[in-house]
Amino acid sequence: MDLTATTADLASAAADVARLLPTRVYDPVLAGLVLRADASAVELAGSDREHAVRLTRAATVHSDGAVVVPAKPLAETLRAVEDPQVRLVVEGSRLAVRTSTARFALPLLDLTAHPGIPPLPPAVGSIAARTLASALVPVSSAASKDDALPVFTGVRMHGADGRLELVATDRYRMAFASLPWVATGELDVLAPAVVLAEAARQPGREAVVAVHADADRIALSWAGGSVSTALLAAPFPDDRVRKLLEAVIDSTVLVEADVLAGAVRRAVPYAGPHGSVTIQVDDGELRVRGSDPQSGESEESVKATIDGNRVTKTFQARYLADALRAFSGRRVELRIQDGLRSTVLTSQAGEDGVELTYLVVPLRTVN
Repeated sequence: MDLTATTADLASAAADVARLLPTRVYDPVLAGLVLRADASAVELAGSDREHAVRLTRAATVHSDGAVVVPAKPLAETLRAVEDPQVRLVVEGSRLAVRTSTARFALPLLDLTAHPGIPPLPPAVGSIAARTLASALVPVSSAASKDDALPVFTGVRMHGADGRLELVATDRYRMAFASLPWVATGELDVLAPAVVLAEAARQPGREAVVAVHADADRIALSWAGGSVSTALLAAPFPDDRVRKLLEAVIDSTVLVEADVLAGAVRRAVPYAGPHGSVTIQVDDGELRVRGSDPQSGESEESVKATIDGNRVTKTFQARYLADALRAFSGRRVELRIQDGLRSTVLTSQAGEDGVELTYLVVPLRTVN
């Protein structure tokens, strides 16, 4: 194999593949990146039998071929190269990365021992890439990172009546999105949130993403790439989660999401060991407070439109910040419920037709 390509293109693709592959495995080939040069392009791919990614980049191919090399060292090497063009050529048992002034050599792994990239499941629908990312990324942020409870590490994806519904929760917060899509089959799966969020960031914003699924796997594909992953087998607590959306409102607040997010961010240094901030609903404004005996205290006023009672709620700052980030650039409505019931954040659907709702559980209530 011998090819020349744009360094930035190869570096970004190698980094994307490396992020989806494990770094600690018994078999080093599972952490390997497959390079396959053919005609006028090079494919960068990886699979650890559970996740799989395939990205194609333009290249001048001098000699066809396929090799497997350690993914992370290749990605780090390409990222550090400053030349605009780079040449990859097999030299014996090494893959040489050549620039005008340097040469780096990576060991070749056993291509025959690599599990290969599994074929994509059947397509069940399609959706604009920017629409999918604007919904899937914030919904995935509400999923748990604790693998001990796999059901809460996933995103429930359900297609119905021309809408794709996404739900995720870690038991302390929940995100729900409904977005338009073109369905060509049935979809009702629970998929790993981290992988889906990473996949949604890959295609260009103008691309169209095809959704593939069967009983075992789900995949997203677009012109120039695809990502697939095994499904989670655990049942999702659908009915209990959906009941959380039935809010009994005590106070409604309409505020600029970015302004409130900034106030929350500035209160974090005073949030104490539990990282908590307090939101007080007052006349025509919100008061954002942080207080800690060691660090001191902060208070900031944010203009808002208030309808309902004056209430005070305390939240985990990072959970509230994640929720507000999902509504960046828009006005967000906070539907505050009495007691320890969740506060519901929502906004009018944007031009992409995405309807997003985020729930955050308060730490305590002060009347």
